[in-house]
Amino acid sequence: MAGKMAGCAPSSNPQASRSSEPLRTPVHAMANSERLSAPGCWAACSNFSRTRQGILLFAEIILCLVILICFGALTSGYSSLSVTEMIFATLFFVVYMCDLHTKIQIINWPWSNFFRTLVAVILYLITSIVVLVERGNHSKIVAGVLGLIPACLFGYDAYITFPLQQQRHTAAPTDPADGPT
Repeated sequence: MAGKMAGCAPSSNPQASRSSEPLRTPVHAMANSERLSAPGCWAACSNFSRTRQGILLFAEIILCLVILICFGALTSGYSSLSVTEMIFATLFFVVYMCDLHTKIQIINWPWSNFFRTLVAVILYLITSIVVLVERGNHSKIVAGVLGLIPACLFGYDAYITFPLQQQRHTAAPTDPADGPT
């Protein structure tokens, strides 16, 4: 019985337990894959954040956060717009950063981005005008003016997104195939 237990017990000799091969367990393989995928994810994030669309989306997220603070000081009704637009801008940032817009073909991402920015322009303009028209203290004036800045930024984003959609479509030939008559 002691012989059977000695065969099952791990060796107490440190030389026998070491081997020249690295451990090939699933845990080690997963750790290696995470280590290799992390720089790729960081590279994708930093590469996208240097593009014009990445800079615009990042600026929209930051401005929505600033406007959330300014409008939140006034009343909670105005801050819901900034929260919603910040969530949508973050969603589109992640989708474009991870290149999901090419993998998820159900949604037309450029047109969705265009309509998102167009709606944001309209809502920020309305909200800013309402805040500016209300009689109040200086914080309302500052919040109203600061609300016009993201409206301009979202408008610029909508402007540069829409012509990209126009360039993808080619015009149908209008000349008859038989020649002039």
